[in-house]
Amino acid sequence: MLANPVFRYRMLTLAEGWSFVLLLVFGSLLSRVSDIDLVMPLGMLHGVLFVLLVLATLLIRRRLDWGFGTTLVALVCSVIPLAPFFFHHAKKDEFLEAERASQPA
Repeated sequence: MLANPVFRYRMLTLAEGWSFVLLLVFGSLLSRVSDIDLVMPLGMLHGVLFVLLVLATLLIRRRLDWGFGTTLVALVCSVIPLAPFFFHHAKKDEFLEAERASQPA
């Protein structure tokens, strides 16, 4: 499964979205109510996942036959908080179909 680029892209969209949630909840909130400061490590993790998501979007667009509009929506969703979850949900059927199509018989 990890060899499948569509599966990796799908998991990356979820990981990037969850990293932002973790950054908000555990990073920002926890640093305000306690002495634990997780903003830097969680922020770095989120930043790396964001850059990987943008690069992966540009790489996967041909495999999924995305035009300019869909690619632009995917890139915009990578910037808007929590939007990767909505994009992932909207494209889930397309992702799963592409995963099945690239599986060896």
